[in-house]
Amino acid sequence: MIVFTDETCPMRAACRAIEGKWKLPILYVLCENGTLRYNELKKALGITNVMLSNTLKEMEQEGLVARVQYNEIPPRVEYSLTEVSGALLPIVQAFCAWGETLLSLEETD
Repeated sequence: MIVFTDETCPMRAACRAIEGKWKLPILYVLCENGTLRYNELKKALGITNVMLSNTLKEMEQEGLVARVQYNEIPPRVEYSLTEVSGALLPIVQAFCAWGETLLSLEETD
């Protein structure tokens, strides 16, 4: 029997990596747009500074997002997907396609 509560459950590990309200939307926006600056991400998501900052820090620690800081004035920071999160792209795209199906069903109601 597969047990989700088991620490070695791969589905549990995958769910933990993307849990939270903003991780999937951030992955989606970076997937669709490529490398973005902090303010571009913030604008694309409609998210608060605190929430975006905290979520990006978590995602960077988990190896899902790469952060590059340029030594310029004013400082410039860019975020992009890592190889690990790049493996999620087909899943994110399939999830988006499913969302399109849901939207089309709503239109026919």
